[in-house]
Amino acid sequence: MRRDNEAPHRLWVSLRTQRLNKHLVPAFAGKSGLEKSRMLETIDHAQVAIPKGGEAKARAFYQALLGLPEQPKPPELAKRGGCWFESAAVKLHCGVEEPFSPARKAHIAFRVDDVTGLAARARAAGYEVVDDDLLQGHERIYIYDPFGNRLEFLRPLP
Repeated sequence: MRRDNEAPHRLWVSLRTQRLNKHLVPAFAGKSGLEKSRMLETIDHAQVAIPKGGEAKARAFYQALLGLPEQPKPPELAKRGGCWFESAAVKLHCGVEEPFSPARKAHIAFRVDDVTGLAARARAAGYEVVDDDLLQGHERIYIYDPFGNRLEFLRPLP
């Protein structure tokens, strides 16, 4: 059933939409508009949670096994515990969380050059490794850090 006041309402919605679009559309129109309005540039770092007092285990895993050099935390942040690992390409922060609960599903994915070798080293060090061949075109595994956080390691196949 049509109401007599529908036409003015449609006109108001149309004019409001045009006014909004006049301000919004240029920021997203065309490639140059997208490039100029891009909010996200890159990922600065990723963080995983660790329990209080877990820094030594984090160093054994992230520094010794994965080869990420430890970097000092700023003094104000160091008071909170945890540790930071950073290379030229990867920045990973381990932050103390209480109560602690590992991320068993959510994860970070790292691209590596030797999935098989990393899996062998992780198994030899006693870490849980799960083989996964479900991602077509990639060699992939999951390794659980000493706290139970799931991490993905993959290499695109040639």
